[in-house]
Amino acid sequence: MSGLVMPAPKAEVMARRAEIIADLRAIVPGEGVIDAINEMRPFESDGVTAYRQLPLAVVLPSTTEQVSQVLAYANANGIPVVPRGAGTSLSGGALPLADGILLGMGKFNRILDIDFANRTVVAQPGVTNLGITTAVAHEGFYYAPDPSSQIACTIGGNVGENSGGVHCLKYGLTTNNVLGVEMVLISGEIVRIGGKHLDSGGLDLLGLIVGSEGLLGVVTEVTVRILKKPETARAVLVGFPSSEAAGACVAAIIAAGIIPGGMEMMDKMMVHAAEAFLGAGYPLDVEALLIVELDGPEAEVNHLIERVAQIAGGLGCQTLRASTSEEERIAFWAGRKAAFPAVGRISPDYLCMDGTIPRKALPEVLRRMEAMSEKYGLKCGNVFHAGDGNLHPLICYDANTPGELDKAEAFGADILLLCVEVGGVLTGEHGVGVEKRDLMPSMFNEIDLAHQQRLKCAFDPEALLNPGKVFPVLHRCAELGRMHVSGGKLPFPDIPRF
Repeated sequence: MSGLVMPAPKAEVMARRAEIIADLRAIVPGEGVIDAINEMRPFESDGVTAYRQLPLAVVLPSTTEQVSQVLAYANANGIPVVPRGAGTSLSGGALPLADGILLGMGKFNRILDIDFANRTVVAQPGVTNLGITTAVAHEGFYYAPDPSSQIACTIGGNVGENSGGVHCLKYGLTTNNVLGVEMVLISGEIVRIGGKHLDSGGLDLLGLIVGSEGLLGVVTEVTVRILKKPETARAVLVGFPSSEAAGACVAAIIAAGIIPGGMEMMDKMMVHAAEAFLGAGYPLDVEALLIVELDGPEAEVNHLIERVAQIAGGLGCQTLRASTSEEERIAFWAGRKAAFPAVGRISPDYLCMDGTIPRKALPEVLRRMEAMSEKYGLKCGNVFHAGDGNLHPLICYDANTPGELDKAEAFGADILLLCVEVGGVLTGEHGVGVEKRDLMPSMFNEIDLAHQQRLKCAFDPEALLNPGKVFPVLHRCAELGRMHVSGGKLPFPDIPRF
């Protein structure tokens, strides 16, 4: 797996595989347990297909009680568990373990309650992101976070990774739109946190759970807020002669006090790829393209479009075109949302990175990424949530060419380190998983990471939930209880670390 080191499989668990599978079948009967190698292949990776590993077994529960029993059994027998939604993760967050249960939540696919009066929906974690919007659209409502994979990604996975989307600039990430969860702990205990009410007293445990990447528990129910669709929404395509000019326009729009519903940027490579793939009507003679969506009352939207045109014109934009119908607005966004699959037509393989920077650093970061592309000899297309500085560089490579995956990974690491260097962070919405795990010390010191792991220990004392993800060093909870770092040296040098 291209040098990726994961926790060594437990020999005692591997030796009991047949017995464990038989016990799991007693908990989840019928077709709920998959153990044949070929049948487990679809689960060996998530969206980061460069990393693959077959699990000990795949378990597909259909009730919360089954999830509870599986986790309690795993806890009693020291078996790791990796939760999985639709497998669209782009950080390796659902990568299985050879001695672990891959817990697929795809059968939890029902919407349990729609409450328009309270503007909430209660859904099982296997419901797709777009499925929630579809279920409430007839009353003029929608669910705001909209990742590019929204047609396939699940709300449970969105909770695990704190997913965003093109409209997160104005309406927030998953954490800003989730009101409550039902979650099963590794002990098998079923807990409820939050609900339809606006806020809860005490510690913000819900904020801790959203974005926890399957390290704390398995979510079996999610309560989200839904919003009324704005009266008017129009998207504006603004083309620029350089990525730097487009980046400057992003900063200028926000500085002017304008908060678009969404603001995305694509460079020339991505514009051409998306247009060839979908025919969204993008201009092909520009080096960079902004998609700026403005929503609200019609008069306000028309006024804001004029202001955006003035700002863009002052920064040398080449083209500016506003949507004139809902169908055209949807087409503009369809091209952006199809950008990732579009690259699949021009490159055998690609890594989709995810880092966040201050908006003012955008021109500098784009210049330095271009230099990195020349250094590594690999093409890099840029498409990102420009309004909040969440970059998604797509590094193109050919896995069949020896050494290219290693170069692509090194290129990606340099981009993420650059994000931290300019005052940003390693991830915006894809999570850490295994992709960014070993880069965590660039952002956190040993003491910071140890404190984060102590939180995990409070939920998962034996580190059985999704081990090998997020944290670059494997600690035992007993060790963390008395962790002391002296002179840069860790105690207990015999403990396995990866």
